[in-house]
Amino acid sequence: MNIVIFIIILLVLVLVHEFGHFFTAKKFGIRVDEFGFGFPPKIYGKKYGETEYSLNLLPIGGFVKIYGENPDEENTNGPDSNRSFVNKAKWKQAIVLFAGIFANFLLAWLLFSIGFMSGLPTSVSGESAGYKLDNVNLTVVSVLENSPAQVAGLKSGDKIVSLKSGKDSVLDINSDTLKSFILSHGKKEINIGYLRGKNKEINSIVVVPVLNKTTSAPEIGISMDMIGTVKLPLFSALKEGLSLTWFVTKSTVLGLYTLIVEGIQGKGSLSSITGPVGMVGIVGDAYQFGFVYLLSFTALISVNLAIINLLPFPALDGGRLFFLLIEKIKGSRINPKFTNTANMIGFGILIIFMLVVTYHDVLNLF
Repeated sequence: MNIVIFIIILLVLVLVHEFGHFFTAKKFGIRVDEFGFGFPPKIYGKKYGETEYSLNLLPIGGFVKIYGENPDEENTNGPDSNRSFVNKAKWKQAIVLFAGIFANFLLAWLLFSIGFMSGLPTSVSGESAGYKLDNVNLTVVSVLENSPAQVAGLKSGDKIVSLKSGKDSVLDINSDTLKSFILSHGKKEINIGYLRGKNKEINSIVVVPVLNKTTSAPEIGISMDMIGTVKLPLFSALKEGLSLTWFVTKSTVLGLYTLIVEGIQGKGSLSSITGPVGMVGIVGDAYQFGFVYLLSFTALISVNLAIINLLPFPALDGGRLFFLLIEKIKGSRINPKFTNTANMIGFGILIIFMLVVTYHDVLNLF
């Protein structure tokens, strides 16, 4: 199920991105030869006007074939060259290239806004000024593999509502009181009452803490946070959705910058990068938390996709924009053979990098 959800999310994100290119190219009178759902081999295709709309076998995104995006003799000087991407004004080319990135930012804003209107789960520490959180509970964010909590059946998204050991219990449950309760009871049995999903019936498990090998402190193997929901009217939701999109964008840029700098300094690690296999697991966690969490996760990935595409690397939109800037400065076109070769090499490097990250993800499963 997680794989299916991940494929759907990826398909939506890429198609929204490609639709941005498609829409602006059409508006500027640039010929669009194909809009593909998924990647070849082709299963079915139907032509409407001059554009073929195709359904392809590999459901991992989509693509748009824009006439003249990869310059050659035909689309530069041929009979339909006036409708070629490469022969349009530089500002029009830039808008077409940036439109896919912009579409991903718009999608993130829309999804975050829908989340706020539906009731977006929010950490107490990240509570928006002027808005009160409802239904605040101590929520399990993640569960450590083979930990006492996982063995007992606790899962991400569970809300802890009661703690008891012998005659001792906790009334005011939060991160601090839970930690203190575990520390004070050592390796004694602890009864944890929790709510799961929309079920209002309290479930109960018994866990026996284990000692951390480093600190020798008892623990049950969970990370947690005080989480409630923020539900806003339309205009407030749009405002907060835009604010959250900007915050996520800044945080993502900072994180990517740190990753690149550490990579250059030789301090980088693949452990901080998640590929498709790792993302499937994250989708599963988000799905367990609920549909609104899944919307927020999709918005987060949409922002990441937009920023990565902005990087000035060949084959990415940012790389094409960079070549366009060079052409504008020098006042003439870069040799098409050079740009096509650079984009092909860049695409190859990206594929190799993705395979390496995926291999690392698979190793982490064992």
